[in-house]
Amino acid sequence: MQVNDDKPYDDINITPMLDLAYVLLVIFILMCTASVQGVKVNLPKASQAPALSKPKTQAVTINNNGKITLGTVPVTLQELEQKLQAAKAATPDIPVVVKGDSLTQYQGVMDVLDVLGRVGITQVGLATKTREK
Repeated sequence: MQVNDDKPYDDINITPMLDLAYVLLVIFILMCTASVQGVKVNLPKASQAPALSKPKTQAVTINNNGKITLGTVPVTLQELEQKLQAAKAATPDIPVVVKGDSLTQYQGVMDVLDVLGRVGITQVGLATKTREK
């Protein structure tokens, strides 16, 4: 028996590709039907209010002149302590972010951190920017 090499191959055997396509189709059908099976129940309704809400973060800003603001309201250290005590009474685990200007005196930031320590606020963050290269 001789093989005739003069004839070019003009048809492609697609049987293995069809086998793979059928296997993938069966797997897809099984996975889709498996995810929707279950027992139907009537779920209870929840209230519209969020059940667990995060406390609103307070921002304390110290500018380069040493002026302190709580949110957008300018305050003194005594007013800051009073307002933070009231906020802590309402929300015991209130987070506070301290934003100090890069040109501010370090003592101003330390005074604010001292007030936060006296009030008993433990969730304190210091805001920074990434250094540009």
